[in-house]
Order: sequence, then structure tokens, then C-alpha cells
Amino acid sequence: MIEGKTTYFEKPGKENTEAVLKMVKKYAETKGIKDIVVASTTGETGVEASKILKGFNVVVVTHHFGFRQPGTQELLEENRKEILENGAKIFTATHALSGVERAVRKTFDTMMPLELIAHTLRLFGEGTKVCVEVVIMAVDAGLIPEGTEVIAMAGTGHGTDTALVIKSASASRFFDLEVREVIAKPRTKEE
Repeated sequence: MIEGKTTYFEKPGKENTEAVLKMVKKYAETKGIKDIVVASTTGETGVEASKILKGFNVVVVTHHFGFRQPGTQELLEENRKEILENGAKIFTATHALSGVERAVRKTFDTMMPLELIAHTLRLFGEGTKVCVEVVIMAVDAGLIPEGTEVIAMAGTGHGTDTALVIKSASASRFFDLEVREVIAKPRTKEE
């Protein structure tokens, strides 16, 4: 039997970011986990993670170009520079749990398997879905190893409010992925 501590935030949101980062650092140091993946849109959370988690293999996963507006990138250039200066890596690509299927849904008003998986993961909160997604993306890019325990952090809208220990897997071996522990997550899905 393994006993551990899970923190549940009353509400999701950016105000939980500092606490999550501190918990992740302590957990990673205690358990010897070296690979940490963090979702970050503008790079604000990525900057904080890259500062607090120096010395770890920190991979910041961003939205792909054109996610909100065609031809634009939401990651701010000053944040990109600081993340890289702090020794973290940045990965920008199509989301593992949407991609072209999102275009099919929008065009034909139908749901495809990847989006069904994404919506099912959202039953545990937006951060849970994103944590799973960014781990897949980082493995597919070769930035973290496959089949090892990593920590993933993501949030609900802005900041980070969810941290999971995940046995990593690539997209082609999605069902080998395991959510092994919950370090922190919100109790509710609404901000």
C-alpha cells in the first residue's frame, strides 16, 4: 500500500499556480522524478516553472500557431526568451487530443474519437485533460522519455491548478499512458 498526499483547491484558477509549483518541486525532489511538463499559453506559467524547477528537465508546451487567430502565436517573445535562459525547453505543436478532428467537428458538427477522449478526461477537470495531452506531445517530440514517471502541470484557463504523476506514452501507444497519482487538482471545474 502506498499513501500519499493530494491537495484539492476549492476553485480552479491562476491563484493556485505558486502552490502547485512548490508542491511539484518538493514531490520531484522526494521521488527523484527528473522530467516535468507544463502547459503554458502566453509563457507566464512557463517562466515561473522554469525558475522554480531549475535543474529538472522542464518542457513547456504551448498552443500551436494559429490556435486562436490564424498566423499568430500566443507565447510572448519575452517569456520565450526567459524560459530558454532558465534552461527549460519549449515545444509548440498541434494538440494531441484535437488536431484535425477539431476542424471536422467545427465543419460537420460531429464528434470524433479524440475529442470524445478529451471530453471524458475533462470529467476530472480541464487541467487533467491538458496534463495527459502535453505528456503525449512531449514524448512524441522526444523531449521526455516514454514509459517513465513524469510530472505534468496544467490549469483551467490561466496558470496551473493541476499536477499529476503520469507514466508517459506516445500518441501511438496512448493506452499505455497511466495517471498514477494526483498531486493537486481543483475540486470543481468552474472558476
